Amino acid sequence: MKQFLPLVWLFVLALTTPKLLAQQIVTGKVVDENAQGLPGATIVSGSRNAATDLDGNFSINVPALPTTLAISYVGYATQTVDAAKNDVGTIQLVEGSTLNDVVIVGARFAPRTAITAPVPIDNIKSAELLATGQTSFDKQLMYTVPSFNSTNQTISDATAHFDPFDLRGLGPSRTLVLVNGKRKNPSSLVYINDTPGKGEVGVDMKSIPAAAIERIEVLRDGASPQYGSDAIAGVINVVLKKDYTFSTANVYSGGTTEGDGFFYGYNVNTGFKIGDRGYINVTHSFSDQAETNRAGTPGQDYLFEVDNDWTQAYPALGMIVGQPNMTLGDVFYNAAIPFGDNGEVYSFGGITYRRGRSYALYRTPYWRPNDFGLYSGPDQPYNGFQPTFDTDIFDNTFGFGVRGERNQLKYDISYTRGSNTVDYTVANSLNTTMGPLSPTTFRVGGYGFNHHVMNLDLARQLGRVQLAGGTEMRVENFTAKAGEEASYIDGMNPEGYGPAGAQSFPGVQPQNEVNAVRYNIGAYLQADADITENLLLSVAARAEQYSDFGSTLNWKAAARYKFWDDKLTLRASYSTGFRAPSLHQIYLSNIQTLISGGTVSEQGTFNNESSVLRRLGVDKLAQEDATNLTAGMAMQPIKGLSISVDYYNIAVDNRIVYSSSISSSDTTTLVGQILGDNNITSLKFFLNAINTRTSGIDVVLNYNLPLGNSKLGINLAANFNSNKIDGAIITPAPIAAAGVEVFDRKEQSRILTARPNNKIILGLGYEIGKFRATLNNTRFGSVTWQHATDATKDQTFSAKFVTDLQLSYAFNQRFMATLNLNNLLDVYPDVIDTKGDVVTDLGGRFKYPWGVNQFGFNGRTISGNLNIRF
Repeated sequence: MKQFLPLVWLFVLALTTPKLLAQQIVTGKVVDENAQGLPGATIVSGSRNAATDLDGNFSINVPALPTTLAISYVGYATQTVDAAKNDVGTIQLVEGSTLNDVVIVGARFAPRTAITAPVPIDNIKSAELLATGQTSFDKQLMYTVPSFNSTNQTISDATAHFDPFDLRGLGPSRTLVLVNGKRKNPSSLVYINDTPGKGEVGVDMKSIPAAAIERIEVLRDGASPQYGSDAIAGVINVVLKKDYTFSTANVYSGGTTEGDGFFYGYNVNTGFKIGDRGYINVTHSFSDQAETNRAGTPGQDYLFEVDNDWTQAYPALGMIVGQPNMTLGDVFYNAAIPFGDNGEVYSFGGITYRRGRSYALYRTPYWRPNDFGLYSGPDQPYNGFQPTFDTDIFDNTFGFGVRGERNQLKYDISYTRGSNTVDYTVANSLNTTMGPLSPTTFRVGGYGFNHHVMNLDLARQLGRVQLAGGTEMRVENFTAKAGEEASYIDGMNPEGYGPAGAQSFPGVQPQNEVNAVRYNIGAYLQADADITENLLLSVAARAEQYSDFGSTLNWKAAARYKFWDDKLTLRASYSTGFRAPSLHQIYLSNIQTLISGGTVSEQGTFNNESSVLRRLGVDKLAQEDATNLTAGMAMQPIKGLSISVDYYNIAVDNRIVYSSSISSSDTTTLVGQILGDNNITSLKFFLNAINTRTSGIDVVLNYNLPLGNSKLGINLAANFNSNKIDGAIITPAPIAAAGVEVFDRKEQSRILTARPNNKIILGLGYEIGKFRATLNNTRFGSVTWQHATDATKDQTFSAKFVTDLQLSYAFNQRFMATLNLNNLLDVYPDVIDTKGDVVTDLGGRFKYPWGVNQFGFNGRTISGNLNIRF
């Protein structure tokens, strides 16, 4: 297949030779039902697009007349207009359903509406994301899409700066994220701390600025036959803004009612025309947030069994438990320059930089009894020290391509590059083995990931059948760089003691450095056939070849039937899928300081290529295999009302997990010998260990109800989800001989019960004149923390309701002020009940759960923002 690729590329390039044609300009105005201009409405004609200005006026270049215009605006039904002359006059939009909005995810060259697609797709406009009152993209999605979860993490090294997300409880690794339909790079971090998403690798959702987003398309179905690896739980497509008719600026600030977590920021979005028909849209954002602290106050240290003057004087044991400090800045753009009749050259991308600081466990004077005088000054009244974990995270995305149509052949040729790096600094710490010669700040190393993706997509309509096909080549690179020597060495100072390396996070050692590269090439075919006006059948197949683990072939079949004058749709699909093991999971190795087995331990992660794992009976990582069944309906029974209900069943075999903490004090066992040889107290690794079954139901209801001069919007969305492990978990014999399970109950709970098994979102939006109010109530289902060995110590944290209120007033078309009251009723999760196990809350340091999580524990937040259009 590889030898034919150059010929295919040359063939397509020949077809795309531009041919300049005479142009026509079509003008008009878009208004609402009260004849008020709608700023920012989208007008599309073929590959051309434009947007209305502040008064609702628009101008769009088209190749010739007559032509057809499609006009859309959030909350309104999309309308088509036949333009036979240059001025189409006033176009009035009416309240409508997002089921009629055109989506491209899963369809590429044959965009359909959400009600005519054969699979469930959510089409979420930027206004809906902003109505949540959240400032980051991942948290906006969490309060908009019930099956999507992402919460603030704490005391978890770099994981606290990323906040792992998941869709349908399947972890961040099994959701494919696209930007403008192109694959987004994963982050450089694999989550190995005790949080939801442990052992996974996902896209850094915080690197995508909310202010740059026009809409989000969430494909809730398996899509590996169309997109390749990772698309098991679904696909999230981020569509960037392309408007250039007016600019917006937004400034905001707020904090918690506990008096911490202060944040502020701004974003600016603007655009420019390029020539007569091109455009570029640019977004810049900046934000800064301070830490929060919700640590426990036990007054004595149950972990170390200490109750003395120090613990009574400092009942919180010196801890800071909450969201990290974080400062973020980004610049994104989206641009296109049309050529000929139906072609355009396009580009998009952006860079994001953020710096964060989170905290490790406080080193009390009885845990680390000698600070060598380095922490005895007036700014260290605790006579101890709390190491900080500082990150510098850089993420960038760049895409370039050409697409269009020639001789009835649609084409899209593109190149995408993405990268993510994270560099670590541990400050306010010590390498205790160096004694008084120890530094207090350490550069402990970092990780990087980048990929290069080349795509060729073709499609042609043959009667009622659209045939599509294409190829993708991807090159991936994962790197790990060592820290400075003082961060990992044994200083062997006579006054020193304890384990080697910086306290809380010993640096990456030279032998753990990585520079791993792999490539894969894939090809797909897809056919969508409108058998009748109502019946659609779709089939797809994709083959992939990876340089490191072999090949895979997956397929998909889907069907849709429309009833009742297109007001009711029945749909179903079945597909196979896969997920390739990430380079991070194959090659990561490091040492961390953790609480394990009731004691403070130095835990080593061995990479999957290690001979140690072969000795322990652990095989090399292989791909995960999946099957995905979806069946459901979508309907619009009356004007303004839309309903969809979908059932799904997903099976994942050979799922890759991060093992239990493997430890043994018996030096006669192989495990005990390996621990002694490597001077660690426990070890972990990645392996294909389990088969899981995920099933559930998604429900979405939207109702827009006019009330005289006002209007009421009602949105109900719900997800009911169940995750199960299918079959027995086999522990390799050398590990079982040490009396250890390779994937114990505690680790299982991160997959099965760490996220809510159901979530229901009820939103009410009321608008009258210049005033708008939005009330969202989100019910988070229960979560359960499981003890590693003793089921009587399990704890279920009950379901909670979180209420958010947003009040907005538009002084005129240019200025609008908004007040956000998030978690209005100041709801917190249940408090941890240790049931006699001091490790559960780390001796009282944690008040609220962190290993399982529903919505975080910041409490009520109040913020305000001012939006300006110009």
